[in-house]
Amino acid sequence: MTFEEIKQRIEQYKKDGKKLFATSSFQTHSIVLLHIISRIDKTIPIYFINTGYLFPETISYKDSIAKLMDLNIISTKPIVPKNMQKDINGNLYFASDPDYCCYLNKIQPLENVLIANDVWINGVRADQTDVRSKMKIEEKAKNNVLRFHPMLDWTKQEIYKYLREHNIPKHPLENSGYMSIGCEPCTRKIDLDGDERNARWFGQNKTECGLNTDLVEPNEK
Repeated sequence: MTFEEIKQRIEQYKKDGKKLFATSSFQTHSIVLLHIISRIDKTIPIYFINTGYLFPETISYKDSIAKLMDLNIISTKPIVPKNMQKDINGNLYFASDPDYCCYLNKIQPLENVLIANDVWINGVRADQTDVRSKMKIEEKAKNNVLRFHPMLDWTKQEIYKYLREHNIPKHPLENSGYMSIGCEPCTRKIDLDGDERNARWFGQNKTECGLNTDLVEPNEK
């Protein structure tokens, strides 16, 4: 979608009385959507899912981007404290059950946000994972929320072209070889094959945190 198409869609949602929100991981490639939103309506809340495991550089980057773009940032936090996020052997779930860790720290904190809103502006791209390649511009989410994916058909090259054109700063860890940046225990530098997603949950059969699987309603056949 072009900027004008995104703007028209967002303005139509607002005319229809819909309550909108966006989420962001504050990686370099997710900042384009935030910049576009800032050009359309700075009042749209941006939920920053702070798992408590993020790199300090991500927190600093979020603060600088929020100030630069004058964004309405709201941080979510886990409901279950870290000292209770352990298995029967005393291991934190990120080590023994990463799916449940993602549920406690990402999905559960967002559930009340979904209940209070109508449209979730989500920056997934089809070229990122197999799961995302099957998505549509609009998808049904939990609690009767509509997911809107304005960046779905954007390529990595288009993302970086936009960043250069608008002089948007990169995540500070990107220059150190980190390209897909999530929680610190589950993120490593990019591999030689250049696949960004291989840097997440390395060695595990996992490519999504659940936000784009558990919080999407199955399409009707």
